[in-house]
Amino acid sequence: MIYMDAASTAPPRQEVLDLVTPLLTSNFGNPASLHEQGHQAKRANDWARAQVAGCLDVQTNEIYFTSGGTEADNTAIIGAALGSPRGKVVVTSSIEHPAVLEACAYLVQFHGFEHRVIPVDYAGLVDLEQAAKLIDEHVAVVSVMAVNNEVGTIQPLAQISGLARAAGALMHTDAVQAAGWLDLAELATQVDALSLSGHKIGALKGSGVLYFSNQYPLVPLLHGGGQQGGVRSGTENPAAAVGIARALQVCAEQRNAGTGDGYGRYLIERITKQLNAKGEGLVKLTGHEQQRVGGIVSFVFPRTAGETVLIELERRGVLCSSGSACSAGSTDPSAVLVAMGYEAELAHTAVRLSFGRGIKENELSQVASALVATVTSLVSKEK
Repeated sequence: MIYMDAASTAPPRQEVLDLVTPLLTSNFGNPASLHEQGHQAKRANDWARAQVAGCLDVQTNEIYFTSGGTEADNTAIIGAALGSPRGKVVVTSSIEHPAVLEACAYLVQFHGFEHRVIPVDYAGLVDLEQAAKLIDEHVAVVSVMAVNNEVGTIQPLAQISGLARAAGALMHTDAVQAAGWLDLAELATQVDALSLSGHKIGALKGSGVLYFSNQYPLVPLLHGGGQQGGVRSGTENPAAAVGIARALQVCAEQRNAGTGDGYGRYLIERITKQLNAKGEGLVKLTGHEQQRVGGIVSFVFPRTAGETVLIELERRGVLCSSGSACSAGSTDPSAVLVAMGYEAELAHTAVRLSFGRGIKENELSQVASALVATVTSLVSKEK
């Protein structure tokens, strides 16, 4: 089987497993304990925080370890909104992850906030003119993802951040799908808060990071023993922290080496060229053609069913998905594609191929061949 669903969860990296295994077996102490086991755990935790801060080029006291991207998003948006002395308005794009949209819905329902939504175009890019109208002096928090998790479009974060900062609002980005493909240190300069998830980059499930600038107040969501500066109470997890720190290091090394830079473009060109060679319009790329990360390639198939494509691809040895794995088994069409302007019927046919920089070129070739053969066969049967 060739695994092409890394945007849902990536396989754990061996470099991560080698480093965290001792923390799960022999050095398993509580970082708050005063004996040697506790000291070892605390040293591991401190090392992880320093490494993550270094990857983002921020201060160590601005790094918080969480249970994943969802908690990081919720903490940033809800915690910043409740701590803000400004107006009770939050602004997001229309294609944010549910962890962002549901956090905003909570603020609306239980704290009387207004949620303003920036529309996107057919390529998934936010409408900057509308953003300028929606982001004003009443806005407490603006949250726009760096990279869309379903179609791979890279948002013009610098411009959006400029609007937010000019209005005095805190700027947050969900950078879960950016890790491994974009320069996180550069992204961190453009925002005041940034969320990451470990299992998307080869670290452990249940691990995440929130960078939150110490220039802004943050109301904690969890209350208890006061760990992590009182922002994120609960016994700290050194294995999870060390794992995500090591995964971020490896991601940066691969990105700096240029590993896999052309993989996404290769898939797009080969699949669209072969399936549309006769002008039948069998496949259409979703997301921006150029302004996209290399590790997410998503198509819709106007003449066949996406679910059927997925089943047939698995039979041919390729594992992928129809979009976000965070929709809890929903049979509804992709909310992202619908927001981008796709009709519901076409959005239902979406198939996403997602992978890390470590995938082999021959695997990509096999995936492209399998997808072309699958769609060609299915369309032929329907004639």
